[in-house]
Amino acid sequence: MREFLELLRQNRNYRYTWIGQVVSEIGDNFNNIAVFALAMALTHSGLVVTAVMLSRAIPAIIVGPLAGVLLDRFDRKKIMIASDLTRAVVALGFILSVTKQQAWLLYVFSALLMVASPFFTAGRSAILPTIANKEEIHTANSLTQITQWTAVTIGTLLGAIVVAVGYTWAFVFNALSFVFSAWAISNLRAPPQGAFRVERKNLTEADIFRPWHEYREGVRYMRSVPLVLAIALLAVGWATGGGASQILFTLFGEIVFNRGAPGIGLIWGSAGLGMLVGAAFANSFGRRLSFAGYKLTVFMNYIVYGTAYVLFSRTQRFGLALLFIALSRAGMAVNSVMNYSFLLRTVSNQYRGRVFATMETLTWTMMMISMMGAGIASTHHSPRTIGTIAGLLSSSTALFWGWANWTGRLPLPESAGVDTTEVEVHGDPMM
Repeated sequence: MREFLELLRQNRNYRYTWIGQVVSEIGDNFNNIAVFALAMALTHSGLVVTAVMLSRAIPAIIVGPLAGVLLDRFDRKKIMIASDLTRAVVALGFILSVTKQQAWLLYVFSALLMVASPFFTAGRSAILPTIANKEEIHTANSLTQITQWTAVTIGTLLGAIVVAVGYTWAFVFNALSFVFSAWAISNLRAPPQGAFRVERKNLTEADIFRPWHEYREGVRYMRSVPLVLAIALLAVGWATGGGASQILFTLFGEIVFNRGAPGIGLIWGSAGLGMLVGAAFANSFGRRLSFAGYKLTVFMNYIVYGTAYVLFSRTQRFGLALLFIALSRAGMAVNSVMNYSFLLRTVSNQYRGRVFATMETLTWTMMMISMMGAGIASTHHSPRTIGTIAGLLSSSTALFWGWANWTGRLPLPESAGVDTTEVEVHGDPMM
């Protein structure tokens, strides 16, 4: 905890980024609970939840590569602000689905929201090594992910309460949270070297903009660094079952345990609490692990994640289900913190936008396939059966990682992700 407070006190840029993250991600989870609960209230069908998730996944897949290219060519700060303001307008659009009582509007606005999202999420990852030096990067990454999952815990629990009062309030808060995030990002100060735009030594402003060519360059870079490629494939492997789990949380809350929106909120909240504990644990011991210890820890935690998810799917008691989903997400969080810390230290600045956007695109692609499979299966099989299969699929990722590790295919890459000359650190108070 002390290193988190020191980071927030001393690093002005990270402090503003973090404050914006807190508000906007709580707002995101207000939106999630409201959309899924409203979808179930309007249709009483698990398929509509699948449709909402697919309406979010497909735009992310299509737009992700372009987002990565633009983030590596233009000013990342300005792109992130534009993303926030666009999402604020779209978030207000969800109010029409409340007044019109039409489920198809949930699909439209969910899709529009995700068109803008990759520009912000990949951008935030891309600028993190610019605003945090090599001594801070592990702590900054840990705090960013802890904050994300704390927002899941708080946002889903509060979101369930707000939804009980009225869906409109949840959507209004979500819109205001994006405006606040845009304000916070606008307060970032450009570092002395390179600002928030990648220096392109071999190009001039007159050069032709070739998005597909530049995106392929980013993919070739990922393939040239085995650890970067392996971490990307880990995310894809997790999504084989992780996509289904996004739908199953709603089905377990509404159908299996028959607890409505509060039940959905408690499941999501317990998952967020587990991720919070796992991320805090990873921050504490992750910096002391050897590279070999890191790779072994990733292997073990994927086993824990999948096994606990299977137990969540099979238990008959709601309290035990909450415990198992928290344990499952704790295992995932440990891996996420450590994997991203290695990526942030390893990936060259000129490729960061494309690497993180590509990872999001690959993950969303597999999640879409997983969600489609779960949605179709939900018409013929129980959520418990689908959850068991999802847990086993995600856990199988450990086999790929273990094979690559023990056959020597995951060497330690050169550290290139953090340039301390790019970082501006301030000790002055925010206000």
